[in-house]
Amino acid sequence: MINNDFNFKEDEQTAIDNFREYLRIPSVHPNVNYDACVRFLQAQAESLKLPCRVYHCKPNNPIVVISCIGSEPSLKSILLNSHMDVVPVFEDKWKYKPFDAHIDEHGNIYARGSQDMKCVGIQYLEAVRRFKAENVVLKRTLHISFVPG
Repeated sequence: MINNDFNFKEDEQTAIDNFREYLRIPSVHPNVNYDACVRFLQAQAESLKLPCRVYHCKPNNPIVVISCIGSEPSLKSILLNSHMDVVPVFEDKWKYKPFDAHIDEHGNIYARGSQDMKCVGIQYLEAVRRFKAENVVLKRTLHISFVPG
């Protein structure tokens, strides 16, 4: 957790903390060990009280699907997708360590994956977190998939 010098609301702070935790997982392509990503995503699903399934279509390449069941599950569902891996890192080209998820004095977060693609996956989860906090129930079931690269 960061020092909340920016006066973030509690839900914003949770989102930032979750984002930074995910960014700290060094899931560098091409030889990715996805175990830490899977554990992180399972913990997120548990915190949201949502079902989570892990599929293994190919060894060492898990697909994580977190589902938010809609009020009318017979309707066609919605699938949002992101990937868990990041491209290789050349640390000497970075101002901050690429897996520290450094936050500067302006609130900018520096880390590999902060723009592609871990940011998108976290945005999906945090949107669902806000829906649940506001007692919003979607009609359609929403599936969020996290796939290997």
